[in-house]
Amino acid sequence: MDITVLKLAGTGAFVEYFLLCSGQSQPQIKAISDAIEERLGNQGVRLAHREGKTGAEWMLLDYGDFVVHVFSERARHYYDLERLWRSAERIDFPAPSRPPGLHEDSGTDLPTQ
Repeated sequence: MDITVLKLAGTGAFVEYFLLCSGQSQPQIKAISDAIEERLGNQGVRLAHREGKTGAEWMLLDYGDFVVHVFSERARHYYDLERLWRSAERIDFPAPSRPPGLHEDSGTDLPTQ
């Protein structure tokens, strides 16, 4: 998952930050969105608005001062918010490295041969 934060304060945008990330499938996009919503909700951060539905290639979670965008790779490339907001300060978070022995497709540990 590729994560980027765009600091939009001072750019004329309606929010302070965009958090952009990508999922590899529609179920993963929904799972990422649900997990963000749940974890922030547990911290008392209230969701103002949600856009997108099951099967969507783009989910949007609006928290007022910041908006989370969860894209498919194709939608992220198509909308290219990083280019559109290129004047914003950009903070990239590299994808975490996969632990040894973790199978890429299933996310489960499989014996290596």
